Amino acid sequence: MTKYEIRTQEKKKAIINAALELFKEKGFVAVSIKEIAARANVSQVSIYNYFCSKEALVRECTNLLMQETLQKTRALLTVKMDFKEKLLKAFELCNIGAYESLYDYFSTKALNDKVLLNLFTESTHRQKMEIFREFAELGKREGAIDSSISTATIMDFIEALKSIHAVPGSAEEMKIREIELSKLFLYGILGCNRRDT
Repeated sequence: MTKYEIRTQEKKKAIINAALELFKEKGFVAVSIKEIAARANVSQVSIYNYFCSKEALVRECTNLLMQETLQKTRALLTVKMDFKEKLLKAFELCNIGAYESLYDYFSTKALNDKVLLNLFTESTHRQKMEIFREFAELGKREGAIDSSISTATIMDFIEALKSIHAVPGSAEEMKIREIELSKLFLYGILGCNRRDT
């Protein structure tokens, strides 16, 4: 890496850290690019050069917050266990983990910022969909998912669940809802103990 590339990476990291600190305290709407630049000790122009917009900066912050959760979820792809258990664990890590990191990291004031919540949800959803696609394809290869159903249709079904996830509530209510939705996705409304007829 050249000195220029190292400086660029250091500046980007400083901007992301400053933005995370400010978003954590105040939310999205109350934070200006000028404040982020001052805290990161960079020019406002640098922020626009590296991230284009404050919204894009939130996406980068989300990537950083979700990194560990996504790594743990992706690691499940190679774990030897029943596919349904593996997928249920992936849903739990991705969905509940995302909400827990949101509620653990951001202040109550920040969590009242609907724009921040929407940007966070949109960004995490994109990342989760990439992983769920990998799980769908693995399930088809292992014979756990009907191979006659296209991956695109499976992804459309998961996408349809997004509108249900958007219902606000406390962290505990959202956690319970995610577990129930994951079970419905895997087993349907008749449950996993139904008799095949």
